[in-house]
Amino acid sequence: MKYVSYLFGGLSTLAAAVYLVVYLYRWEWQRAVLCGVLLLAVEGFLVLAILLGRMGRLERRLNDSDARAEEIRRRLEHARDQAATHPFRWLGDGRGDGADPGGGASRTFVFVPILMVTGAALSGVAWVIQRIAAATARPGAERRLAGRLAPLAAPPGGVHGAVPQLEDRPAVPPARRLRVLLSVAGAVAAVVLLVWGVYALADATETREEARPNAAATTVVFQVKVHGRADAPARELAARDLWEGCRRSTSAPSPDASLGVLSDGVYAGVIRPALSPHDVLRLRGCLTDASANRVSAKVLGDGQAAPPH
Repeated sequence: MKYVSYLFGGLSTLAAAVYLVVYLYRWEWQRAVLCGVLLLAVEGFLVLAILLGRMGRLERRLNDSDARAEEIRRRLEHARDQAATHPFRWLGDGRGDGADPGGGASRTFVFVPILMVTGAALSGVAWVIQRIAAATARPGAERRLAGRLAPLAAPPGGVHGAVPQLEDRPAVPPARRLRVLLSVAGAVAAVVLLVWGVYALADATETREEARPNAAATTVVFQVKVHGRADAPARELAARDLWEGCRRSTSAPSPDASLGVLSDGVYAGVIRPALSPHDVLRLRGCLTDASANRVSAKVLGDGQAAPPH
């Protein structure tokens, strides 16, 4: 489930970033702002998910460590209690266990000397055995042992040929120049692509004065819908408000901009003199990105009217 959420978040981030660039290129500012907010929200979700995962793992490790420490403490306390309640029976005085009073002490007086004498005797026997073994051992025993272990030894040159010794190997492995060159080339290409993308986006969204085309007028046909209202006066009022606001979004002034009704909900706007391609793109983006309340517009087409001969 964790990897599915990461995959979903990564795809959402990529889609929001792509549409952010597309809407900026189309001059659809409302949608670009929405995609930017969505991009920030998804990035925050991914960062929060990663942090929560790390914190959960740390919490589980601390809980496991505390549980192990508590188990060790309980075992130590149990061992101490057992040692306190069950001492060596031969050191006891025999009270409380059905033995005769004073029987434990008398057994202790007999057992301790016997234990000491037995230990001294065993130490003497071990010393005698060690001396005898040192006096009778010969190098032949080692040679016989080496002969028995010879079949288990590896061949002198190794199983698959000569095996290089550790001192024959270089202390530092040789640099892989091809990998380094590929990494450098990839980094340079990524930087160049990023710089080109930023420059292209800045050039597409730059407000600048451009030469007007050799045309009499620019015509834009668009459709307007008002959510919750189906009457023609409401659509016409919304279309005129939208047109008057978008005709001023171009870089070149448009003093002559008329709006005509083609059919029910379809309108044609005519601007004289003709707009440049960049201003047409800005006008289309403003109409598509309708910011009026409950109004949506769809651009059906645009064109340039030929100049009179």
